[in-house]
Amino acid sequence: MKELSRITETFTESVIREMTRISDSMNGINLSQGFPDFNTSDEIKQAAIRAIKNNLNQYPVTFGEPELREAICKKAWSYNNIRCNPETDITVTCGATEAMLATLQAIINPGDEIIIFEPFYENYIPDGILTGATPRYVTLHTPDWTFDKKELAAAFNENTKAIIINTPNNPTGKVFSKEELNIIAELCIKWNTFAITDEIYEHILYDSEKHVSLGSLPGMEARTITINSISKTYSVTGWRVGWTIASELITKRIRKVHDFMTVGAPTPFQHAAAEALNFPASYYEKLQKQYFEAREFMFSTLTTSGFKPYLPKGAYYIIADVTNLASKLKSSDDFDFSKKLIEKTRVATVPGFSFYSKKIKNTNQVRFAFCKKAETLQLVREQLSKNLWN
Repeated sequence: MKELSRITETFTESVIREMTRISDSMNGINLSQGFPDFNTSDEIKQAAIRAIKNNLNQYPVTFGEPELREAICKKAWSYNNIRCNPETDITVTCGATEAMLATLQAIINPGDEIIIFEPFYENYIPDGILTGATPRYVTLHTPDWTFDKKELAAAFNENTKAIIINTPNNPTGKVFSKEELNIIAELCIKWNTFAITDEIYEHILYDSEKHVSLGSLPGMEARTITINSISKTYSVTGWRVGWTIASELITKRIRKVHDFMTVGAPTPFQHAAAEALNFPASYYEKLQKQYFEAREFMFSTLTTSGFKPYLPKGAYYIIADVTNLASKLKSSDDFDFSKKLIEKTRVATVPGFSFYSKKIKNTNQVRFAFCKKAETLQLVREQLSKNLWN
């Protein structure tokens, strides 16, 4: 057999999805992967059913159904303060996952560098590798996940093509402030650099935090690619409808990549998404209340169980330090800790090493997803209380 692709040897399969498979094989309680286990709202499900019954089941317009692109532009202006043209600035993709890869393929040339804050969402590294980008990392420091201005400035140079910002952030729950985004914007303008923003958790905020889109700041309109999807806000992670908002020049290239990568996102779900984007403010208020209560419950559970959790300001994940518990489970590293935690308590989590560039033996961190119904989180509390210390 001839040699297979060398590039695929430089990264692993998703650790998050691997932990889900381990959890499923052990009848675990899956707090590893960030999908809700509660029902999606009837309104959006009925919208998808209507689309299917109305025979909207064939290929869509490749770069997005007109109805959805109009809804995206309307919401981008009203919520994100971003002006865009539905005919020239929007590409509808198969989730934010494809949106990120297609964006990088549209702007990256060999030798280009991208800046990534770490801990990071694990997809960003394979995306960079697959597009030929060289990553440079900037640390988010505990307990508030702040970055050092000097370290960030030092990461920029004449080879910097783009910086990736995920706000609210997975896995940390950090919400980048307007002041922080202004610092990033100044550096992007100074070095003529693109910004790619992953904003899929934009409506999941706590403690009076406000979401700010980098693309709305002065000087960033034409150099920002804003990525979003319906997966998290509308609890339909399996529908795979996302999008990019970018200038016409960039969008033309994203659309080319998207066209040959997936052709188009599922047609009936695009029409349902268009309806969802027009939901009233009460929908988002209810969503925030639900996740605030889940955050408070999960943070209390972890604290009482001996973890050292960091309180998130957005999204629906908690990173916890497990140093105090590692000896209890006789774990050699955080991956071993995660496996033994499932064995002992049935609670599945994600080892922290998957969110860092240097795969050191032990980060002493794990990530919990609390996008679960109250009954699930109560069961987690009972399992940890009953089994962790026995």
